[in-house]
Amino acid sequence: ILRRHVGPFLFCLITLHFLLLMQFLILHIDKLVGKGLETSVIIELILYQLAYMLVLAAPMSVLAATLMAYGRFAELNELTAIKAAGVKPMQLMKPVLFSAAILAVFLTWFSNEVLPEANFKARSLFLDIRMKKPGFDLTANTFYDGIEGYTFLVRDISTDSDTLFDVTIFQEATPSREQAVIKASFGQLSSDDKSFALQLDLYDGSVFRYLPGQQSSGDRYEESLFEKHRIRFDMSDMAFSRTNPDLRRRDDRTMSSQAMKVINDSLYNEISRDLELVGKRYPPLRLLDSIPKNRDLYMDVRLFHITSNDSVTRSNITHRFEPETNLDLVSLSRLKYLESQSVAVLEASSSIRNTIGNVQNTEGSVRWKKERIAQYQVEIFKKISIPVGCIIFVLIGAPLGMLTRKGNIGFNVIVCTVLFTYYWITVIQGEKLADRLVISPLMGMWFGNITLGILGIILVIKVTSEKRISDLWKS
Repeated sequence: ILRRHVGPFLFCLITLHFLLLMQFLILHIDKLVGKGLETSVIIELILYQLAYMLVLAAPMSVLAATLMAYGRFAELNELTAIKAAGVKPMQLMKPVLFSAAILAVFLTWFSNEVLPEANFKARSLFLDIRMKKPGFDLTANTFYDGIEGYTFLVRDISTDSDTLFDVTIFQEATPSREQAVIKASFGQLSSDDKSFALQLDLYDGSVFRYLPGQQSSGDRYEESLFEKHRIRFDMSDMAFSRTNPDLRRRDDRTMSSQAMKVINDSLYNEISRDLELVGKRYPPLRLLDSIPKNRDLYMDVRLFHITSNDSVTRSNITHRFEPETNLDLVSLSRLKYLESQSVAVLEASSSIRNTIGNVQNTEGSVRWKKERIAQYQVEIFKKISIPVGCIIFVLIGAPLGMLTRKGNIGFNVIVCTVLFTYYWITVIQGEKLADRLVISPLMGMWFGNITLGILGIILVIKVTSEKRISDLWKS
């Protein structure tokens, strides 16, 4: 039974790796081509990308292998012969379930130890590649501005040498040189790999310079002829250089579960300190949930501004504040003068505004930290839920293959695509909803496994008990 799974599993695994690799190259081919990168750098980047491809492709390969192996097994009536010999279908599934469990343990370790480092190095290398400028690549009858401060136009380029014909160079103005247009009948390129310099020797041409005049005189133009004119270009910024990956920051996809749990503990402690500080500083508020109860008071005070020019009676002031607030406030009627009452109301409104502003800032900080905690928890659960999918897909693929009796690859590819598309949609959407605190990270990452696991158990009961699915809820 296991031997029949090896071929389909490897075939599907290699095919999925190829498709995922082609997708990666299509998305990022413009960032890799035309920069003069060494082949070893591109191969290294691809090898790093294969790490996450393995985690994605392995569960789907398990599903395809079980569908094809058990479908072929039933299609050739071997399943009927084994049942006649008294062997139950569940016994045929045990070796595959055991192998899937071993694969799940391996993928869990791989996702926690190898994948974060591969993602971290891949991201660092990819950033270095993106920062590298394109190489010096002239094309006939095409403007080239890859070197800062110059624009080239060459009418013809010799294929067997670095000779350029009918060269025009537009030189931009800098503090050390004037704006100029350099024309030559032909030129010769040479490079120095040690100093990353490019030398261009021009022959039989002219230099047309623009000389800006002073305030008292107008602009001037100068043209000089030459038999040979040499220009050196600094190409050091086009050389590919690698930075130390350890200098870059890590995110949730480049950290192990242990590291993310440590950060989560720190964030939980910070949240507790923030809430405790709010409770000590503003005793009536105690909890952030009590903010809406005081917002009506804040709106009343904000809309009721009292200045020295306002004509407000004492009865209006006390009527405005005492009946509408359920707080223990000192009655304004105890203040003797209207100006004192005005100052008291202004100070109270200012204090309430500051209090609500500070509490709202704390509320925003706590929410941001909770979102960070959710992001890390999602990655922690994902490192386990996706590998466990290998076992879930065996529970679905084995009985489904026995029931469909189809061992051909075409039918099984359709079934695999439908099931894995549903599974991956639940993972992606669950991650987004959990990051936004709409659902818990546990539910976001395990919803697909739970639903497909229930389907797998139903199919296993159907195969092993020879009952219809509708019989499960009939008395």
